[in-house]
Amino acid sequence: MQETDLIHDQSAGIERLLEIMARLRNPQAGCPWDIEQDFATIAPYTIEEAYEVADAIEREAWQELKGELGDLLFQSVFHAQMAEEAGHFTFQDVVRTMSDKMVSRHPHVFGDESREKSAEQQTQDWEAIKAAERAGKEQKGTLDGVAVGLPALLRAYKLQKRAARVGFDWPSADNVIAKITEECAELVEARDTLTHAEVEEEFGDLLFVMANLGRHLGVEPEAALRAANAKFTRRFEGVEAKLAARGKRPEDSDLAEMDALWDEVKSDERA
Repeated sequence: MQETDLIHDQSAGIERLLEIMARLRNPQAGCPWDIEQDFATIAPYTIEEAYEVADAIEREAWQELKGELGDLLFQSVFHAQMAEEAGHFTFQDVVRTMSDKMVSRHPHVFGDESREKSAEQQTQDWEAIKAAERAGKEQKGTLDGVAVGLPALLRAYKLQKRAARVGFDWPSADNVIAKITEECAELVEARDTLTHAEVEEEFGDLLFVMANLGRHLGVEPEAALRAANAKFTRRFEGVEAKLAARGKRPEDSDLAEMDALWDEVKSDERA
């Protein structure tokens, strides 16, 4: 099939998308914007697209999810095309690496190990396999391999989870709560007596311990905060709607009125 036919063949699947990406990056006939990009400039878009996938799932917007997954797939194709141009690897290498990894990490599905395991045992096996993989990459430190580019709250959670595997952990959630109380007191002191940089450091310590509490409670802090953001957005929009019914906007109101309307919105949700 000719290249132009492949690009316009809606039944061609992933090969069509790969050809489109190659054309976009073609130095003579491609798109100037796409040609100018590199890994660093595209990475923020990749992160953004991943969040948009998560957002569509949270809203159960399934038709939107189809498009968002496509956008995220395109990011992988974009990075793979740039890698191929630089002689690093191809998209097929990405596919092969991922397939090999999944087969290796699921010996109870693709190998001769028994599937008669608890979810907890399978999680332990998974972590053991990943540890062996890190050793093969000469990642010898406990915290090696926790991506620096993760959202800070999620990275804190993962760092603490790694440290807990080797016994560096609070015995219980009660110990973590006590530490939160201590960090809160230090933050109050810092606010009154220390520099802005020191206040920022104490605030970071408090967030870090809050992430640890989430782990002890079985709560993924990034997901919990996303849910809290969504709840705040929903309720504040409810306040705005009630103000609009009175012919007002938030800037025409005051805290007392908006706080009362906030309570009404919460009551409406419970009802």
